[in-house]
Amino acid sequence: MLNPIWLHTFKTLIEVGHFTQTAEKLYMTQPGVSQQIKKLEQACGHPLIKRINKQFEITEQGRQVYQYARDLTQHEHKLMESLSFDDPFSGQCRLSCSGSLALLYYPKLLKLQAKYPALSVHLEAAPNYKVLKDIAETNIDIGVVTHKPSASEFYIEPLGLEPLCLIMPKRFEGQTINSQTLINCGVVKHPDSAHYLSLYFDQCGDREFAELNIEKLPAASYVNQLSQILLPVSQGIGFTVLPKSTFDSFIHKDSLSLHNPKVQVTEQLYLIHKRNRELPARYQTIEQILKESVSHQTIS
Repeated sequence: MLNPIWLHTFKTLIEVGHFTQTAEKLYMTQPGVSQQIKKLEQACGHPLIKRINKQFEITEQGRQVYQYARDLTQHEHKLMESLSFDDPFSGQCRLSCSGSLALLYYPKLLKLQAKYPALSVHLEAAPNYKVLKDIAETNIDIGVVTHKPSASEFYIEPLGLEPLCLIMPKRFEGQTINSQTLINCGVVKHPDSAHYLSLYFDQCGDREFAELNIEKLPAASYVNQLSQILLPVSQGIGFTVLPKSTFDSFIHKDSLSLHNPKVQVTEQLYLIHKRNRELPARYQTIEQILKESVSHQTIS
């Protein structure tokens, strides 16, 4: 029988794609990861990865072992799920959503877990396509997305509307904001900035904003870490558009101001899970928190 610890380390390495990051994720040393991979290769009698300097490529035998390791993980999860299927406050809950929603949901889910220690929350921040992929492959059980997926593959329930905000430095509070103001200020770009800017300018009811070419807006800064996007804005550098949940969770929001649009801008959220899959009772508890969290978001 193959050592399950070695299999888990190998599975994590393939999914992470880097020895050092795998070691960090598993709280191991990099030599420890390498040693376990070598032991697993010896037990299998085949090389599972081809090492190329500091990188590697998985071999065909490695692909088979990786799939085996994934199957073991899923079988164990299904076993644990079946053991506590009807207990609404016990077992692992695996869900995925955007980074901004994760900031909103995670503190509330932790409070629930603190109240019910037998409940375990696994929350992953991911873009829409990754959420759908993980649910389809049963790596995740429920998710929240902003684009309606195929009804033939997923159960879909409208969850609510997430407000979007145009966020400016504090010095603009109370001022009239026009397109020239935004051009002079410059935008703090991030991976979703083009999407959010386009959505906001189209929906906010300001014709001047609707005519702005977002591709020609000067960039004041760029950062791909969600928790850092508002940092330059709070220091007077640039503006950006983000979900209200991100603004609410920012520790220095007193250094920011919100544009007051003629029409509130929102993005539709959908709660999804794999079609024809019955979920344990505990997910009803989780889903209620997700719904309440979104319904309580307002622009003040």
